[in-house]
Amino acid sequence: MAALPIAPAPAALPSLQLSAKYSALHVDAARTNATLEASCAWGNTSDGGMDRLTCNNDDKSVRDWFIAETKKYGCHQRIDEMGNIFAIRPGQNNSLAPIGLGSHLDTQPTGGKYDGILGVVCGIEVLQVLHASNITTYAPVAVVNWTNEEGARFPPAMLCSGVWGGEFTVKYAQGRQDPEGHTLGGELKRIGYLGPTPCSFDANPLLAHFEVHIEQGPILDVAEKPVGIVRGVQSIRWYNVGIQGREAHTGTTPMDRRSDALLGAAKMIVETNRIVTETDVAPRGGRATIAVVNSSPQSINTIAGKVSLGLDIRAPADSDVELIERQCREAFAVICQQHGLELTFDNFWASPALNFDPIMVSCVKQSAAELGCDMEIVSGAGHDSVYTARKVPTAMIFVRCRDGVSHHPAEYSREEDCAAGAEALLGAVLRYDDYIRRSTAKI
Repeated sequence: MAALPIAPAPAALPSLQLSAKYSALHVDAARTNATLEASCAWGNTSDGGMDRLTCNNDDKSVRDWFIAETKKYGCHQRIDEMGNIFAIRPGQNNSLAPIGLGSHLDTQPTGGKYDGILGVVCGIEVLQVLHASNITTYAPVAVVNWTNEEGARFPPAMLCSGVWGGEFTVKYAQGRQDPEGHTLGGELKRIGYLGPTPCSFDANPLLAHFEVHIEQGPILDVAEKPVGIVRGVQSIRWYNVGIQGREAHTGTTPMDRRSDALLGAAKMIVETNRIVTETDVAPRGGRATIAVVNSSPQSINTIAGKVSLGLDIRAPADSDVELIERQCREAFAVICQQHGLELTFDNFWASPALNFDPIMVSCVKQSAAELGCDMEIVSGAGHDSVYTARKVPTAMIFVRCRDGVSHHPAEYSREEDCAAGAEALLGAVLRYDDYIRRSTAKI
């Protein structure tokens, strides 16, 4: 199958009006939300949330459901060696790779019913519309369930789309371990989803990739817009910060003779927040967060001698992340000098800022305009589309979520907004399919 290269932005974007054949197609809102509820039958929690970690038994069940559901709409399934599932509906020109409609079905341990899941459900709704109307698109269409997007059980996040996109090796990803020592490869084999297809763009290409996802922020909710057009994703870097002090007795060690690693860590947490909120040179839109703290020896009468912190830095531009990192390093070094501490600072994961393909974004923009939506957003969170964008034209659609809450059981999107996300996806996919048809005819 042929895959089109990511082309530079044209001087003027082509017309992306829908053909008459496609313009009468629309999603079924009730069906979209019924499919969403069906997809949450495994791993739901009593507080209305979801706990469906990658490769647990509930994840196996929802994968089985996904395969059975997509078979109803003319798809055959391809499962790769990272457990990514491609449900492919043939097109008129099957020498082309499929247009991917991807997201994920795994969740956080205390997650909600929409993060990732809604994107897969919207892709299934597109299949349902095509099937019900007996439409065969020009290019094949594939709904993709990417494995381990959350990274909650097997860090890092977006792991298996990252393998497909060339960021990680199969060996590295299959060897990732959960806290109990189980490997991702071993768990894929256990649940029957260690597939035979190589996990790479070269071996299993897509033509393009669209993704619907809840915003996970408050911008659309404040603006009272059901969907937004995602221009790109901000820069993200994660760090392990190690602080080495000296353990000593809390009752016999004078305050001026301590090397208290936990005290130093506390000051670093405060300083991290100050750097992105109070300094004159704080980048606009910059964010820095320490949300992981582990200290030892965890004895009430022993001064902490060792602390590890997890630092997350984000900003719209890579240079802004680098500035925040530099300020953190300098501030942390001063704190260590004051308290007799030693510091290690390891940047173990980075996701550079990116802009999505202009033609794909234009497809989304014109589709969203039909719903009265024109708001453009830069994503603050990483998504599988970060890695697909390295290989194929990619774009995203955000759906409004109440109060911007995500990664929490209270995560919620209105039924009409879920349907609007599916409608925007349908229009964008059909526009891109028309664009491919016309482009191929000119060759």
